[in-house]
Amino acid sequence: MTRKAARRPAASALPKNLQTLVRQMANDNPTWGEQRIADELSLKLGIQISPRTVRRYLRHLRGPRGASSQRWSTFIRNHAQAIVACDFFTVVTANFRVLYVFVAMEVGSRRLLHSNVTAHPTAEWTLQQFRETLPGGHPYRFVLHDHGSAFSTDLDAALAGFGVRALKTPIRCPKANAFCERLIGTIRRECLDYFIPLGEGHIRRILREWSNHYNRGRPHSALGPGIPEPPQAQVPASGHRHRLPTGHRVTSRPVLGGLHHEYGLEKEAA
Repeated sequence: MTRKAARRPAASALPKNLQTLVRQMANDNPTWGEQRIADELSLKLGIQISPRTVRRYLRHLRGPRGASSQRWSTFIRNHAQAIVACDFFTVVTANFRVLYVFVAMEVGSRRLLHSNVTAHPTAEWTLQQFRETLPGGHPYRFVLHDHGSAFSTDLDAALAGFGVRALKTPIRCPKANAFCERLIGTIRRECLDYFIPLGEGHIRRILREWSNHYNRGRPHSALGPGIPEPPQAQVPASGHRHRLPTGHRVTSRPVLGGLHHEYGLEKEAA
């Protein structure tokens, strides 16, 4: 009879809380590899886990761990204040004419920098939009856009003259420009879905009023919540979280004919 080869004992699984911690550390620190995570656990938390064990719980994560290059989302987050994201979306008018809306936003503050409408989104027309979006002395370093025909190679070369570098998102990866995609969805849901545009001028007027509301009156949860262009006046303290400040009353201002309202405080007449 042949002797059966001795089997190595199976490695015991980590407790669930440690599995969660390992994955959290990997997600929170995209440039860390298995060794770095194991060292962090050992030196700072007193948890002794080998890099090989760490690797076992990172198999579901995409992309090589420990690579010197950062993930796309990390790059966008680290440079958000210096990135202008832009894109086009379509609008159908009352007479079934298709128009193209260009939007550009500052990623860090979520501020809508520029919008315009055209029936023919050529590279030359788009370059003019960047002239209006990126005035002299602007603080930006990157412009993020997709591979649309309006964003030509010549346009990207011209952007270098504005002091910015063009970043093209991967093909068929709308999430790579998620901030602008979310902005476009907000414009549709909170504005254009409630109107039947009559033409380019009508859309511009609607977007002009809505842009002011978006930048100066609409709270953004991603900002804390906050407002891209917060008002200078501070809200007076009331001394109680369920009570209005003494001597003040609530005011309401309609936006877009009452589609939205902006609220504030003003002192009551003596």
